[in-house]
Amino acid sequence: MAININNLSGKNVNTQQKLDNAKQQAQASSQTTGQNTKMSQDSLVLTAQAKSLEKIRKKSGMDNVDQKRIDELKKAITSGEYKVDAKKLMNNILAHEFDLFED
Repeated sequence: MAININNLSGKNVNTQQKLDNAKQQAQASSQTTGQNTKMSQDSLVLTAQAKSLEKIRKKSGMDNVDQKRIDELKKAITSGEYKVDAKKLMNNILAHEFDLFED
């Protein structure tokens, strides 16, 4: 892939000028908009995907964390005693993926 190095400085100047102009226009626009409208309250709208993830989290029972089990697993991993069952891992991943697509 060839890189054209001719006129790089001219393009950078034009790009910088365009960025400066855009910033000035945005500032002017925000100032006039702020003067013409009252303060609005903040709001939050959750997407359908976020709602689906929340359903899955509740369904999975992730609210109940067994810290003792987590500590045991951490210890087994660091000591090298923990062995991964590839089939079980694959089945769990697929089950999770199918849950993501359920309505």
